Parts: sequence; structure tokens; C-alpha cells
Amino acid sequence: MTFTEAMDHVAQGFEAFGAAVLVLGLVWSLVFAAVVWRRSGNGRVGYEALRETFGGVLLLGLEILVAADLIRTVAVAPTLENVGVLGLIVLIRTFLSFSLEIEIEGVPPWRRALVNGSSRMPRGHQPGPRRYGQ
Repeated sequence: MTFTEAMDHVAQGFEAFGAAVLVLGLVWSLVFAAVVWRRSGNGRVGYEALRETFGGVLLLGLEILVAADLIRTVAVAPTLENVGVLGLIVLIRTFLSFSLEIEIEGVPPWRRALVNGSSRMPRGHQPGPRRYGQ
């Protein structure tokens, strides 16, 4: 087996893993949303849980599929055309990832600190009375 064939198999493995993450993540998201809906008794809360969990799964799946494309382009067929196609795929997937992150968080990343304030700060750095011995 040549290096190119081995890298093609590695890329196929990443693609299979990315597809499995998407399928299993969808199932997990549906189950989680159903549990949240049942516990809360509110369908809207269940729907929001589904959007947030599956949005995270989509982001992870996209990252894995980008890795597969990167391996295939760099190691298997590094032609100028393939590099251009890879650049376009990465650009599209980056835009999708960015859009999904805004959908999940509700704000662009550069506005997150303004909206959330100190809630993102580590516990030891939050303002408030100091309690010793804890």
C-alpha cells in the first residue's frame, strides 16, 4: 500500500466518522430534547434544547469533514484545482459554522462578552463578597 492510498483510507475514515457523528448526534439531540420537553412540560423549551444540541453536533461534524477534505487534498491529490476546491469548501463550511454558532448563542462572538457580562468569567474571578475557607 502506498502513502497516497493510506491517506485516502484515512480521509475516508474521517468522512465515515463525521457522518456517524452527525447521525448519532441527531439521535442524541432528539432524545435529549424529548427528555427536556417531558420534564419541563413546555414544547418550546424542548425545541430550544434540540436546536442547541444539534447545532453543536453540526459544528463538530463540519469540523471533522473539513479535516477529511484537508487530508484528501494535501496528501492524496495536491493539485491546484483540488486546493482551490478545498479553499471553497472551507470557506462555505466556515460560513456555515459561523452562522450556526450565532444561531446557538444568539449573538456574534465579538458581542458575546457585552451580552453575557461577567457570567463567562471563572468562578474565582467573579465579583462579590469573599468567603474564606471554601
